[in-house]
Amino acid sequence: MCFSVFMSFGQIQENPVQWKTTIEQGKGDTLLVNLKATIKEGWHINSQFNAIPDGPLPTVFDFKNTDQYSVVNKVIEPTPLNKIEKIYDNQTLYYFEKEVNFVQKIIPKTTDSITIKGTVTYMSCSQNMCLPPETEEITLKYQPLHGSTTQDSNVWWLFFGGFFGGFLALLTPCVFSMIPLTVSYFTKNGGVKKAIIYAISIVVIYVTLGLTITLTLGPDALNALASNGIVNLIFFLIFVLFAISFLGAFEITLPSSWLNKSDQMTDKGGLIGIFFMAFTLALVSFSCTGPIIGSLLVEAAVNGNIIGPAIGMFGFALALSIPFMVFAAFPTMLKKLPKSGGWLSKVKVILGFLELALAMKFLSTFDLVYQLGILKREIFIAVWIVIFSLFGFYMLGKLKFEEYENESKTSISGLISSILIFSFVVYLIPGLWGAPIKLVSGFLPPSFYKEWNQNTGPMNSNSSTVTTIADTHSQPCPQNLNCFHDYEEGLAYAKKENKPILLDFTGWSCVNCRKMEDNVWSDPLVWEKLNNDYVLISLYVDDTTVLPENEQMISKTTGKKIKTIGNKWSDFQTEKFQTNSQPYYVIIDTNGEKLSEPVAYEPNVTKYAAFLQAGIENFK
Repeated sequence: MCFSVFMSFGQIQENPVQWKTTIEQGKGDTLLVNLKATIKEGWHINSQFNAIPDGPLPTVFDFKNTDQYSVVNKVIEPTPLNKIEKIYDNQTLYYFEKEVNFVQKIIPKTTDSITIKGTVTYMSCSQNMCLPPETEEITLKYQPLHGSTTQDSNVWWLFFGGFFGGFLALLTPCVFSMIPLTVSYFTKNGGVKKAIIYAISIVVIYVTLGLTITLTLGPDALNALASNGIVNLIFFLIFVLFAISFLGAFEITLPSSWLNKSDQMTDKGGLIGIFFMAFTLALVSFSCTGPIIGSLLVEAAVNGNIIGPAIGMFGFALALSIPFMVFAAFPTMLKKLPKSGGWLSKVKVILGFLELALAMKFLSTFDLVYQLGILKREIFIAVWIVIFSLFGFYMLGKLKFEEYENESKTSISGLISSILIFSFVVYLIPGLWGAPIKLVSGFLPPSFYKEWNQNTGPMNSNSSTVTTIADTHSQPCPQNLNCFHDYEEGLAYAKKENKPILLDFTGWSCVNCRKMEDNVWSDPLVWEKLNNDYVLISLYVDDTTVLPENEQMISKTTGKKIKTIGNKWSDFQTEKFQTNSQPYYVIIDTNGEKLSEPVAYEPNVTKYAAFLQAGIENFK
């Protein structure tokens, strides 16, 4: 919503410049303070960047950071007019006539109303004279219509991921076999009403589990999980344990005493009895649902979203509970359900292969964070080729895990599944020799983290040879680009070359960072701009390299000790740009000032290329 406030200030009679200010909502939490100057015919005011010694003064805006808001860099102005002034030794004067709108970006620190204060000092000039400088006070009050309700798009993915996990859980022997028995009970004792209470109880149980994870760990801990090497190693071991369980080596069960106590509570009847019926289902089915729940909670936790675990569990519980309501309302539909049999156990084996493949992602993160070199890109791909090949043979019936799997013929569904799986295996194979395999970008280690490197640009690029930065200032970078991993070194090089800087806040464990590098930076249009027009500074916020003692310090923003290179860059990002998410791309000039609004994950190549082009034009 946009509203206007007129500035109050003393004016000389017939002042040739009138100011008007408005506030409007920008992207995300950003507010835009518009400062519009209406200039009388024959007069002009000067650009902020007018710099003629002893000449007309530039327009100067002054907004201070307060405890209510942060100021985002300098005031933005449109392209000014210009002319050569002979009276000032033929220097160029930059100015505005008739009407001009300046914009100051700010970020509120509170969801309550805020008061924005600042000043504008300007000089009004005509062809014959310049009036003395005027300083106008700016006071604006902004009352948001709603509190801050920034929504993370990943929440929807967590919900649908949880829903899909709940659907898979339905197809496991532990849950599927319980549907006819439980529905039959409700059709004889209370009907649909009790079935709905039963379904709601399932949702409450699993959402409570998700909220417990959040409240126990807290948002800061959840955010740190994604980049913690040891935690990712633990997740790898957990996923392997789940996979082995699904493949039939053993079952993960809860203590029998829990089940007995829950059974006793169901005999009480009423709402409490129905709730504990649902709780008993959760306990009995744990050997099948436990690995799925564990996987969902891990994915939600490393996503770093405070409500992620609860959202994931809500989707899971919703999918799990719907059949009990539907079949209680329409009991005749039970006859259409397929009979229990070996196919249910086959679902568990399928999940086992998928869990094993996902486990490699967490091992890869552990390896990347500590730079151990044990699971480089080619090795990761080779392991996946083996896992999915075995998966394909299993779907063909050539690999068996249970005694019942003695069918002599391959089913049509098994044949189709194996074709899809082996097609994926064939797709992976060129990746051993450097192919991008973009379909799984984000899961694989970075393109430069491999057994060998080739000094070429992106595939299909028409670029000539790559300009090389001295080895003492450069480390391996995505897409064979040149980059720095130290801000000061990159800044010094940018000043020397007179080029704008792209600050790339990234992480070894950042999935979306890999997707951007593999799918967006590899595009020839984007790659050319990054390689030729920018100085790229990639700062890894999860780099575990310990800083020298004399460089360790206490953070001004968090109060925590900065011990590692990753701590240093994470704190730098938080202090300077008020965010700690990755990927985060900021275009700055050689003085460290922003040239345009930063962007985060942007998979649209055209939009990202436009973002880079705007930075180049603003730098010029």
